[in-house]
Amino acid sequence: MQIKIQKYLYDIKVSIDSINEYLGKKKDFNTYKANKQLRRAVERELEIISEAANNILILDPEIKIENARKIVDLRNWVIHGYDKVDDILIWGIITKHIPILKEQIELLLKS
Repeated sequence: MQIKIQKYLYDIKVSIDSINEYLGKKKDFNTYKANKQLRRAVERELEIISEAANNILILDPEIKIENARKIVDLRNWVIHGYDKVDDILIWGIITKHIPILKEQIELLLKS
């Protein structure tokens, strides 16, 4: 695996770990929704994840990251549709999809 791909995978891992750190062990939607700074921090980490995934796909379109294209599209939605970002959708992404992505990234980093 190319060193650049490993770097982008590591960036994704760091951003996922940061999201989990920001949310804490409790992971409460009402706390998330009520805290603008927390929401913006999570959105920024999602942007980094999306950009890194895009860079990986450019270097190796065959890499095995589930929903890679949707991850890339998420960045565009968060950046360009900033006024339409739905906290419920973001919450679904961080609670349902991010744990799966974390497992995949860790496996890729080990290989």
